[in-house]
Amino acid sequence: MYEVEIKIPADLDATRERLRAAGAERVDARRQRDTYYDAPHREFAETDEALRIRRETPLEGDASSTATVTYKGPLIEDASKTRAEHETGVDDGEALAAALSGLGFEPAATVEKHREFWAYDGFTVTLDAVTGLDEYVEIERAVDEEREVGAAREAAIDALDRLGLDADRQVRTSYLGLLLADEAD
Repeated sequence: MYEVEIKIPADLDATRERLRAAGAERVDARRQRDTYYDAPHREFAETDEALRIRRETPLEGDASSTATVTYKGPLIEDASKTRAEHETGVDDGEALAAALSGLGFEPAATVEKHREFWAYDGFTVTLDAVTGLDEYVEIERAVDEEREVGAAREAAIDALDRLGLDADRQVRTSYLGLLLADEAD
């Protein structure tokens, strides 16, 4: 599976209003805490890969907290943040963290954010308020085959344009990368 994603800085209140006006459906809101890991056998920063445990807490409703583990491969194109992604739920994020530590994987950094999820034109549009960073909008769709990436990217650009957002302002750096660069300054 490939995650075709475009992320841009944007005012969340204004984007929320545009989504409502366009008939988008607000699906969910969550607090996410992503712990990224360094591998003992290679440098993920050099290979453009990521391994994380995500712990999510719903901001509304009766749903319980969840945890997932995700591997993200290197970016596969220059026009978006598209990469192979493999994710699965885990029963106990703390037990997984202990297992990774036992194998030599060490926590590198944590990214915390409040996210709103909207369904719009076959995409998930996410409004992100990231602790220590600005506000961002992500639009994404999963595709099965690499040959589908270009069409999904172009459809995402069109959807952003209809929402009054400029895909040319795209940020291809992950939130982790943005936070680490901010710390280095």
